[in-house]
Amino acid sequence: MGCSSCSTGKDGQPRGCKNNGTCGTDGCNKLTVFDWLSNMSLPNGEKPFDCVEVRFKNSRKEFFRVPEDISLSIGDIVATQAKSGHDVGMITLAGELVRIQMKKKKVANDDQLPKVYRKATQKDIDKWQKCRDKEDEIKKRSREMAILLRLQMKISDVEFQGDGSKATFYYTADERVDFRQLIKDMAKAFGIRIEMRQIGYRQEAQRLGGIGSCGRELCCSTWLTDFRSVSTSAARYQQLSLNPQKLAGQCGKLKCCLNYELDMYMDALKDFPSQDSKLHTEKGTAFCQKTDIFKGLLWFSYKDDPSHWHTLTKDQVHEIITKNKKKEKVASLELYAVDNLEKETTLFENTVGQDSLTRFDRPKNKNRRKKNKKRRKHIKPSQKNG
Repeated sequence: MGCSSCSTGKDGQPRGCKNNGTCGTDGCNKLTVFDWLSNMSLPNGEKPFDCVEVRFKNSRKEFFRVPEDISLSIGDIVATQAKSGHDVGMITLAGELVRIQMKKKKVANDDQLPKVYRKATQKDIDKWQKCRDKEDEIKKRSREMAILLRLQMKISDVEFQGDGSKATFYYTADERVDFRQLIKDMAKAFGIRIEMRQIGYRQEAQRLGGIGSCGRELCCSTWLTDFRSVSTSAARYQQLSLNPQKLAGQCGKLKCCLNYELDMYMDALKDFPSQDSKLHTEKGTAFCQKTDIFKGLLWFSYKDDPSHWHTLTKDQVHEIITKNKKKEKVASLELYAVDNLEKETTLFENTVGQDSLTRFDRPKNKNRRKKNKKRRKHIKPSQKNG
């Protein structure tokens, strides 16, 4: 995430470029694409691809067609076509790699593709920067207006168009919100066109950022680009406690990291018996209480004695299930569980005598004090001065 503009200051405090991922070096944005074709020349007679990828605020990227009389490269600030007026953004990708990105994102290369007007002049950049500086104050005032109208919504971010004629307000809400009066009040107060765009709570966390329970920056704000659905079954497969406070992230939804190791757990559980499997013995019917896919162990208990668990390996469980299918009953689970008893091993051995918490409470040796007093008496005055 870091770039040359986001390094640490002289006092050790993080300096930061304060551009929220839109600094000139383009090294602190998670959607940055490495152009591995930049050093390769085109074959004879081939013209460079006439489209570029332009990034705006909040990692919003769009593709634009470049006129033949304009030469552009990565990092250039350009004025692009918008629905009304023009917008200002930075080129993040050019050349043949743009064609691959458009195909990947299913963007049609036709006449409806917007165009790049020109390279941004200093006047365009100054106006764009002036609008960016007003976003925090306008976001604060818009939140106050929403509170006065008692609207159940939260305005999380504001994005100005490059020419300053339009502002897009991103908000989150649990239910449908009638913000017609809010738009009228904001248009009258700010003197610009207003567009309201609802986003999800995951998108809000992505824009705002933060620190997760793991102590690192949120995945959605650093490197995660797609949001896959996360269900409680992912926690059940991984045998996690269904505690909403631990499973939910800052967005209030289930953590995206629950999906990271889910495939490994699913593959490991293929060899395991079902959690609903029952073992029929002469002593009674046993039910599965717990599984450990790392050790390959399962814990079963009898229906009449649910508090007493017996440890079995998955191979032993499969063996018992196979016998039950043949209408054969085993004597008891204890015969199998005896082989799985592990000897307790000491993980820590006292080698230096520092395991005693009362070692500092022992009385000091009085003989040592007497020896020190005798040594002081035998020291000559000349030795003391020397």
